[in-house]
Amino acid sequence: MSIFRILRVSFRALGRNKMRTFLTMLGIIIGVGAVIAMVSIGAGAKQAVEDRFSSMGTNLLFVSPGSRNTGGVRSGFGGFQTLKEDDATAIKEECPSVQDVSPSVSSRSQVILGNKNWNTNVQGTGAGYPEIRKWPVELGSYFDEAQVKAGAKVCVLGGEVRKNLFDTEDPIGKVIRIKKVPFTIVGVLVTKGESAGFGSRDDQICIPYTTLMMRIQKTDYLSSIDIAAVSADTTAKAQQEITDLLRNRHRIMPGSDDDFQVRNMADIAESAADATNILTLLLGSIASISLLVGGIGIMNIMLVSVTERIREIGIRMSIGAKEKDILLQFLVEAIVLSLFGGILGIVLGVGVSKLMKFIPIFASITTVVSPSSVILAFLFSASVGVFFGFYPARKASKLDPIEALRYE
Repeated sequence: MSIFRILRVSFRALGRNKMRTFLTMLGIIIGVGAVIAMVSIGAGAKQAVEDRFSSMGTNLLFVSPGSRNTGGVRSGFGGFQTLKEDDATAIKEECPSVQDVSPSVSSRSQVILGNKNWNTNVQGTGAGYPEIRKWPVELGSYFDEAQVKAGAKVCVLGGEVRKNLFDTEDPIGKVIRIKKVPFTIVGVLVTKGESAGFGSRDDQICIPYTTLMMRIQKTDYLSSIDIAAVSADTTAKAQQEITDLLRNRHRIMPGSDDDFQVRNMADIAESAADATNILTLLLGSIASISLLVGGIGIMNIMLVSVTERIREIGIRMSIGAKEKDILLQFLVEAIVLSLFGGILGIVLGVGVSKLMKFIPIFASITTVVSPSSVILAFLFSASVGVFFGFYPARKASKLDPIEALRYE
């Protein structure tokens, strides 16, 4: 029997009960759609993370406090203050591969403007922060090195803080209070928006780190040091220079653990990419379960179809149809169900991925539909049709013609 005749007979058989055929396909449609939508969410999260790190620059390094062993008890990373302003100055002056340095101290505080207030992250930075972080100023200007050294009471607002305190009003020159200390606004940073999994990057206020240390936190220690290497190619060299310098400054003996941690943007980006890859795999695996359920639905309906068509099978065998013809007939029907379900599932999955950004609750989620995920989902749906359709097809082909003709 030719394949075209088998296809014609298959479509005729499936068309006899259109509602049952559609409900059988529905499991595959939902399964393929779910796989594509879930994988697109995972790929979108990965893209958002990569974009965020790329916007920071590839020559960025971070130095943060490490751990310390005291009486056999080890603190975790950042659990012991080890970095001081002199460390940042030494890194800038003594490391040839370092271009710029910005000491960093952070605090969460309530910011007050008249009868308005907003709780935000107050970031103490150096004058080179905008260049190091690739974050330009939209209005006004950033504070300079002289203001940092003087511990000036000036600040630069993030877009989110400006929106909540000033709305559309020009904030330059206005005075706000941070823990009862008045600060004059000298600039507003360019809005960077939401970052998947990280919250808003604009919900912060930048002030000189010296001001935050002296007037707000009253501490001598830094939270971290942001560093820009001369170029992306010299990042690894700069990392080694910083490590050697700080070990010498902190009098760390050979073989002893560092009491600080130096990380470059490439390491952080790689770790984040690994995490999002695991997320994508997890989401895709969960969604694939619905494809298996759809495949079981196909097998169930095909077994019912075989039972209903036993007499038809007997007649076809009695007039010359071979086992392979019957096997191929029912196998093709199962594959047709899964392939058409797969096509409709692709339309559903791509549509859901594209429409998610128009739904307020999902507006901040980035989705990326890759051709590979579409092809993989389609091939998987076809495989489901072959796998779950084989048993019913084989059962039909093994029927005894005489017994089939007697079946009522």
